[in-house]
Amino acid sequence: MKALVYHGPGNKAWEDVPDATIQEVTDVVVKVDTTTICGTDLHILHGDVAAVTDGRILGHEAVGTVTAVGDAVGSFKVGDRVLVPAVTRCGRCDYCQRGMPSHCRTVGGVGWIFGHLIDGTQAEYVRVPFADTSLYHVPAEVTDEQAIFLADSLPTGYEVGVLAGEVRPGDTVAVVGSGAVGLAAILTTGLWGASKVIAIDANKFRLEKALEFGATDTVAAGPDTVAEVLAHTDGLGVDVAIEAVGYPETLQTAAALVRPGGHVANIGVHGVGVELPMQDLWIRNITLTMGLVDTVSIPTLLKMVASGRIPAEKMGTHTFTFDQLDQAYDVFGNAADHQALKVIIQPA
Repeated sequence: MKALVYHGPGNKAWEDVPDATIQEVTDVVVKVDTTTICGTDLHILHGDVAAVTDGRILGHEAVGTVTAVGDAVGSFKVGDRVLVPAVTRCGRCDYCQRGMPSHCRTVGGVGWIFGHLIDGTQAEYVRVPFADTSLYHVPAEVTDEQAIFLADSLPTGYEVGVLAGEVRPGDTVAVVGSGAVGLAAILTTGLWGASKVIAIDANKFRLEKALEFGATDTVAAGPDTVAEVLAHTDGLGVDVAIEAVGYPETLQTAAALVRPGGHVANIGVHGVGVELPMQDLWIRNITLTMGLVDTVSIPTLLKMVASGRIPAEKMGTHTFTFDQLDQAYDVFGNAADHQALKVIIQPA
């Protein structure tokens, strides 16, 4: 089979590799019908994730068809259409039992293993461990182009942003960063009845998209960002500020936007330390949360997509075939230049 293989920082290749096969009785093999690229893949290519070594197949999101089933698998059969999420879980360890499969001890202490600790989904086929507790059946009324964004982006925005930030009916929310995950947070704030959602970004295209995704207001990132958000909230600040970029300045901005008693939900992946003005924040009773997605919200989100409540297909702006993966990475890696959000990658 062919797959996109990592060969060190800045070096990847679509090449022949050994076929994906059943290795454990709890495995299935899935033919990849749709995959995508995540910002984490870009971090890997920059050399930021030391655990990813030469020869690893990239990718951690897929929709596909089961082609082989291990002897212990009971919930899936050959021919089933499935969603392969970013997080794999055994379902039995203490973290899985606590609803935190992002730290599943059985799969290595972190649930994100595809394209990280084992071969990933940017391939013609992928081996999926612990299939019974990790895979999801895709309803017939949900398209591949909708389901693929439930593998990572939408659950991340929803779980690490909206749920961790404890958005409640009537709340005012600011989302700092309107890329794919920020837009996912905007798209799902309405599930909890936010009355005002303010999208913040330096990119005009993303701000326009934010309004399509459910934002009520937009603010261009810049020296007046805090003042403009305060003007939108009667000078009080927002109830919940969601940070979806991963830069020190964006987290500092989020912290400056929230009112006393509010929540700052950090989604962004930070590569360097961030200094926060704790001398100001402590007395304002601010709650700061952060974390890796667990993907436990996928069943709920699948129902919302199937019913039309969440138009997940809006996430995809560009479509490529497997033999156009280099072009797909170029577009996604330079998203602002190409007006890209997420890319859809399928066989020719």
